[in-house]
Amino acid sequence: MNFLNQLLRGISFIPSLVAGIESLFGSKSGAEKKDAAMSFLESALQTVDAVAQREIVDPDKFRDGVSRIIDGVVECLNASTWAKGGETASSAGASQS
Repeated sequence: MNFLNQLLRGISFIPSLVAGIESLFGSKSGAEKKDAAMSFLESALQTVDAVAQREIVDPDKFRDGVSRIIDGVVECLNASTWAKGGETASSAGASQS
């Protein structure tokens, strides 16, 4: 499968991934939740294979990009009715820079 298609498919399920992580790890810190989301997403995208096949030539930049996407999704969810009742998903993301 074309890596770009795989990446876009992976990005499309980040909102449900963040919501699932929040419900499973609600009592954990934001950094721990984000690490869990990153780990799951990297596995789903088969990042290791992509690096080996040279589709990802800078793994650190790729990880930073995925991290920012997760932060953005958390920010959007926190601004929506998903964060109803005063509970937010801000703890699902690490500190926003």
